[in-house]
Amino acid sequence: MKRFWTFIIAAMLVLFDQATKLAVKGFSLFGIEHHGMQLGQSFRLLGETVRITFVENPGMAFGIEFGAAKIFLSLFSLTAAGAIAFLLWRMQQHKVAWYVQLAFALILGGAAGNLIDRIFYGVLYGDAPLFYGRVVDFLDVDIPDVRIGTFVLERWWVFNIADAAVSCGLILLLIVGHHMPPLHSLLRQPSATVPSNDTQSVSEISTQTFSAFPDREGTG
Repeated sequence: MKRFWTFIIAAMLVLFDQATKLAVKGFSLFGIEHHGMQLGQSFRLLGETVRITFVENPGMAFGIEFGAAKIFLSLFSLTAAGAIAFLLWRMQQHKVAWYVQLAFALILGGAAGNLIDRIFYGVLYGDAPLFYGRVVDFLDVDIPDVRIGTFVLERWWVFNIADAAVSCGLILLLIVGHHMPPLHSLLRQPSATVPSNDTQSVSEISTQTFSAFPDREGTG
């Protein structure tokens, strides 16, 4: 289990992300029906600082739309998630620093969480074909007002657990990314190491070699 800890973290993030989305959007499964919230409905969680606001995002993280090319976004996300999972597997084999692996595990869990929405939610809820589902967002956080010219941002874009995981993973990667080995070395098979008790140091070999000769000290 120890060698799969990064994948366990990613899987737990996906489960938590999906559980919160289903709680907001509602579901009907195995005779259990949960109506969830109405689209656009909002209520206070921590005063006005944190609200739960149900919106659906047809594009990327934080409400960034992708237009008619959404199928390419979904396919790219699927390919990227597979590549990250492969890199994590190689990092395990190469014993890369745990904090680098954690960064990639957060990114993988977040990417997979939103990918499930894009691929399956349209079909499950009967409002879009496969790969065209909308991502459920609900975390609505107040921030200090940002004003840049005509651009005004009074609250952060509504996001979800998967978005938060990807953001935290990217920030962590920016901090510890210099500890990550080059990509070409990750793609190579890790070299086999010989156990230390089966090897002899240079000093040991030298001692044994010279002890084979008679001691000439004091001879005439």
